[in-house]
Amino acid sequence: MVPPLLEVKDLSCRRGGRTVFDRLSFGLGAGQLLALTGRNGSGKTSLLRVLAGLTPPESGTVAWQGVDVAQDPETWRGRLAWLGHLEGLKGDLTVAENLGVAERLRGGEAGDRLDGALVAFDLGGLAAREVRTLSAGQRRRTALARVVLSQAPLWLLDEPLNALDAPAQAAFRTALQTHLAAGGLAIAATHAELGIDGAQRLDLRGGGLRAEA
Repeated sequence: MVPPLLEVKDLSCRRGGRTVFDRLSFGLGAGQLLALTGRNGSGKTSLLRVLAGLTPPESGTVAWQGVDVAQDPETWRGRLAWLGHLEGLKGDLTVAENLGVAERLRGGEAGDRLDGALVAFDLGGLAAREVRTLSAGQRRRTALARVVLSQAPLWLLDEPLNALDAPAQAAFRTALQTHLAAGGLAIAATHAELGIDGAQRLDLRGGGLRAEA
């Protein structure tokens, strides 16, 4: 049996004196997607933040290829692409400049894959626009294009379909399917169906959970 690339074991999180989730365990292998579901406040965002290293867990471990990620947080961050409720874009830079930064951070030349990302998310006509002038949907598309450009093996996505119209949702699903087909992993908190066949589901219930195939 092939061991999982990502293994979460007995992970617990407390916030404001309340247990958000407790002794949570799961594993993901290459090409797998985990959809996190549950009502607001059930711990979906908290779990993503713990996995991203943004919030320390109360207890438990997160391991990549059998090695605790806490041993080398910088290397772990380099394996992640993070998309939160806030896109984390620089408002005074253009769409193309924001994506160019993502290219350079991964070690590529600006423009190496940027044109493809602009086309995939219908951003070509917005490339020279400053991000602060964009609508919520346009900013979300820009942030998703940045995730794709990161080439990170693990995507952590918090409500990735927020503010996206039908064509943009289709573009996201195509990008996600391509990422998974190439052996990437993804964990997405979502209230909507992601439309990816074979996705695993983890239903968080504010301290409890239900896992479904």
